[in-house]
Amino acid sequence: GKTGGFLFPVITILLRKGALKLQTPKQSKASYPSALILAPTRELVSQIFDEASKFCYCSGLRPVVIYGGISVQDQQRELDRGVDILIATPGRLTDLIDRGRIKLEAIQFLVLDEADRMLDMGFEPQIRRIVQEEGMPNKRQTFMFSATFPIQIQRLAGDFLTDYIFVSVGSVGAPSKDVIQRVEWVEQEAKVNYVLDFLTNRQIEGLILVFVETKRGADLLEETLSRNNIPAISIHGDKSQKEREDALKLFKSGKRPVLVATDVAARGLDISNVTNVINFDLPSNLDDYIHRIGRTGRVGNVGYALSLFNDKNANIGRDLAESLITNDQECPEWLEAKYYHNNSNSGGRGRGGGRGRGGQRFGAKDYRKDKKDSSYGGPSTGGRGGGSSSYPPNNSGPPRANVPTTNKGPAPSSAPPLPYHTPAPRQQSDNSDW
Repeated sequence: GKTGGFLFPVITILLRKGALKLQTPKQSKASYPSALILAPTRELVSQIFDEASKFCYCSGLRPVVIYGGISVQDQQRELDRGVDILIATPGRLTDLIDRGRIKLEAIQFLVLDEADRMLDMGFEPQIRRIVQEEGMPNKRQTFMFSATFPIQIQRLAGDFLTDYIFVSVGSVGAPSKDVIQRVEWVEQEAKVNYVLDFLTNRQIEGLILVFVETKRGADLLEETLSRNNIPAISIHGDKSQKEREDALKLFKSGKRPVLVATDVAARGLDISNVTNVINFDLPSNLDDYIHRIGRTGRVGNVGYALSLFNDKNANIGRDLAESLITNDQECPEWLEAKYYHNNSNSGGRGRGGGRGRGGQRFGAKDYRKDKKDSSYGGPSTGGRGGGSSSYPPNNSGPPRANVPTTNKGPAPSSAPPLPYHTPAPRQQSDNSDW
């Protein structure tokens, strides 16, 4: 839906107005695209390109995608055949600009997709160079998209856009209401057996996405699951582009219905029929958690997210507890008592008050309207979540597995069971391949 939201107007106006008329050197090998779409990962630019190819069919407009990890010569040949809509990762785009193969003087549309993720991954210098130093016309239309829009991203928008319109759809930075979340206390050494028991003793329809912290952890968990007759495949930054594409194809087709992934699959990818997400390793911040569980519960379908929590995840405990409570999800008593109430005494956040969703990091409103508000939060929703009773039946999202945990931490909550979900902590983000 979001991809169509920016592709349709771009295509419509380009068909109506055509390309800008520029005087270019006769011997120049450079391409002059009319629209530029930037996204942080290979998988996301490939997904946008696939949709653009469908929408541009028989229109006379030609989309081209460029990204790292494959032959630059093949991409140069594609550019030589002509390009109207260029979909790119920032690194490969700056490379081809340096080679003199792409010029931005004819850009009429600029789209920054997953803008906060691109900044998190260190792309701000390249993005600023692309937008401000390569001759891109000031008279253009610019779109910035993200599921979270913290103040620093909105300030970046102020540098790239003039008198822009801020559009908030739904609750910015909040998880979808269609995702039923569950958190279980599981000690680190018990996680593998917990997931194995969960997957072998339940019949779950649809695809299962498991998030882990490290590339090595992804390979090990894939091997363990496969050895126990659970058809799994992994995807991470050390995989070649072909291996990653093949893994996604096997996952989407259902031949390998369990995908073990690091951060590379967390943002932007639209994989239909993902019914369950498992946070085998929780991330260190709530932004990543929300993006990961957002891979399920899409297009009005109900999804299930299960997170395995222990002492290692203390840094996200407070925000996770608050998110569950303020979004009417079941919050385990041990999580609420240890991380929510204990911290609310110093932070001024009680059970019914508090920061609420749309807090400082999320950008739930246009900061230009309230620059003096240092807290920059949306309205406090407060209130205790009542939890959801519509947990999945055995054929869609099996109940909690009866796997013993060590007695070092709180006992698992007795609330109704839910499927699994696993994000990876940002401090070890899998960004080696961007």
